[in-house]
Amino acid sequence: MSALLPRVTASDSWLGRRNPTVKLALAFAVSLAVTFVLRPAPPVTLYLLALVGVRLGTRLPWRTLALAHLPFAAFASGVLLVNVVSRPDDGLSVGAALAARTLLVGVLAVGFITSTDPVDLMTSLQQHARVSPRVTHALLAGHRLLHDLPREWQTIRMAHAVRAPTRADGRPRPAWRGSVRASFALLVVCVRRGERTAQALESRGLGVGPRTTWRPVRLDRTDGALAVAVLVVVVAVLVVA
Repeated sequence: MSALLPRVTASDSWLGRRNPTVKLALAFAVSLAVTFVLRPAPPVTLYLLALVGVRLGTRLPWRTLALAHLPFAAFASGVLLVNVVSRPDDGLSVGAALAARTLLVGVLAVGFITSTDPVDLMTSLQQHARVSPRVTHALLAGHRLLHDLPREWQTIRMAHAVRAPTRADGRPRPAWRGSVRASFALLVVCVRRGERTAQALESRGLGVGPRTTWRPVRLDRTDGALAVAVLVVVVAVLVVA
């Protein structure tokens, strides 16, 4: 999904300037609040409000939001269909509630991913949520490794294509064999990069004593107002809808 979504930095949007820890906590809280709601009205209302809020807060084009919805919409459709078929009485109502919940979680994830820089998120978790530097740096290293996997895969495939292994009779080998070889090479690259990253973090004394923050992430009154406003809206929708 990240390939479809342009990264929105703090200077690009209002939501991008909000504290990452607050945004992560709110996304988790809203998702948890609708976990046991089996009526379609509350999650549908929250989804529509979240959709408008993400659109205004991140300034993402509607087309980009629609593309980002595709995997969540597919899963929501499956959930709705399964409940309609398996529940003779209230299958449509329960299925619609679960489908709307899926879309709600999806749009919250889209808003969080597109408005949050990974480095700022790890710094904020360490600074404001008191998460251990070992955890935050490991998560950041893992994120960067996953982000580089498509490029590494393309490089390996291009290198294999240059050598073009063939059979004894000169004909090219089946494509699936090349994919298996490339997958194994990619696994080796990931293991080696993980070892180098671990050694680099250890050599810098990660986890040994207190650490300072190079670029502190702000946590101001606007973040608090956002948290209060979102929680009030969620409670009001759950009570009224």
